[in-house]
Amino acid sequence: MRTQAKKPVSRARIVRPAAGVIAALWLAILIGPPVAFLRWREGRLAELKAPQIQADWDGFRAAMQRESGRTGPVQRKVPKSVEPPELVWLRDYPALAVTAWITFVGILGGFVALLAVGMLREAAARSAAENQPRREGDDEKQHQRDAEHTEQRRH
Repeated sequence: MRTQAKKPVSRARIVRPAAGVIAALWLAILIGPPVAFLRWREGRLAELKAPQIQADWDGFRAAMQRESGRTGPVQRKVPKSVEPPELVWLRDYPALAVTAWITFVGILGGFVALLAVGMLREAAARSAAENQPRREGDDEKQHQRDAEHTEQRRH
């Protein structure tokens, strides 16, 4: 009965699926939070349009106006916006928030993904090189060449 030699796993069998998983994870991280933000934004905007929120903001601005005199140790500055800042930000700047997320996370995540795929490829290449049979005398020939080069540099 003959035993079959174990066939080494090819690099492509390891790296391609891993690269696909990394790419899918990167896309999920890139797209998921902006979608969640836009869904959350709709509900939060409805809450911020309540009259009580505006009344609280007006009360805060009035308190800042009273404390803005020079009698205290801290100078208070009255906010210029007549609307709460969260309302203004969520209403007027969601595109900026999504663009910033996609830009920064896209670049950083893309770099990390490329780094991970490169590390996988390198590990697979090293594993494949270790599985290759070594030819007799390769180490001795290299040792002789190294010695010759060393001698040539000394003279």
